[in-house]
Amino acid sequence: MAYTTIDKPSDYFNTKLYTGNGSTQSITGVGFQPNWVWIKNRTAAENHFIFDSVRGALNVLKSNSSGSAGDTPDSLTAFTSDGFNLGNLEDTNRSGNAVASWNWKETAAAGFDIVSYTGNESAGRTISHSLSAVPKMMIIKCRNVGKEWTIFHASLGNGKFIELDQTTAVQTATNRWNDTSPTSSVFSLGIDSSVNASGQTYIAYLFAEKKGYSKFGSYTGNGNANGAFVYTGFKPAWIMRKKSSGAENWTIHDNKRDTHNVTFKRLLANDNGTEYTSASNQVDLLSNGFKCRASNDGSNASGGKYIFMAFAENSFVTSTGVPATAR
Repeated sequence: MAYTTIDKPSDYFNTKLYTGNGSTQSITGVGFQPNWVWIKNRTAAENHFIFDSVRGALNVLKSNSSGSAGDTPDSLTAFTSDGFNLGNLEDTNRSGNAVASWNWKETAAAGFDIVSYTGNESAGRTISHSLSAVPKMMIIKCRNVGKEWTIFHASLGNGKFIELDQTTAVQTATNRWNDTSPTSSVFSLGIDSSVNASGQTYIAYLFAEKKGYSKFGSYTGNGNANGAFVYTGFKPAWIMRKKSSGAENWTIHDNKRDTHNVTFKRLLANDNGTEYTSASNQVDLLSNGFKCRASNDGSNASGGKYIFMAFAENSFVTSTGVPATAR
């Protein structure tokens, strides 16, 4: 029985925490050269800064903003073999501030592809990708004008979408995905300007599930502090959750900011606020999934519907038969 295709998840995803120095610094210890870097100041109310190797260093998108992409001097200045270099921008390197960075490697082996394209406002348009697997989640952002972040999530279906920079519930996807699910080679678009306006440029982050490494699913809340358990098949290193049936924040937890259960330090992808430490959305990161430990509407309301994306610290059982341990 194959338990996982990836025995060392940290070769493809890793959280790296650092302290800003207000000058220049090289962030090392990521473990690979990242292609997608998401940075958030934990101490100060600064924007989420997202960089990728397709758009290039310095070119910033903000998950909490619908604004267009743009070069930001002194931000992330280079991707390196073991991390990235920073300038003195306060958003990413304010002196003395605690900062979280989440890092992904783009490779079909890990089910992650970054695609840049130009819109043509053609219904039923298809865009090729390199996953060689069906994407379970796609995050698309218009680069040259201000548009909301648009997300396809397989558990919502090809007739729905949800927005990363907003708290709004799932919406009907008129002209977003052309009512067509992605395949192992292409994804489909309608004519909506958020994903396919004529002449506008876009970046798409595509994710396919890899057993023992990544999961893009959904669950139903039970309204109890002894909350819903969600099986992923691995011990999560990072999870992001959103109530799809109502207006709530996108909540991010990881295994580096909280090193033991209960995990309660959270950042909100749609908000520039500092790190929250309340118990309202706390969660246990377990050897084979995660368990809600609050009854808050944002994570576990009775009957509430939630979507998530998660990446592994360890597979529940590696391909050599070694089981993951609890925290």
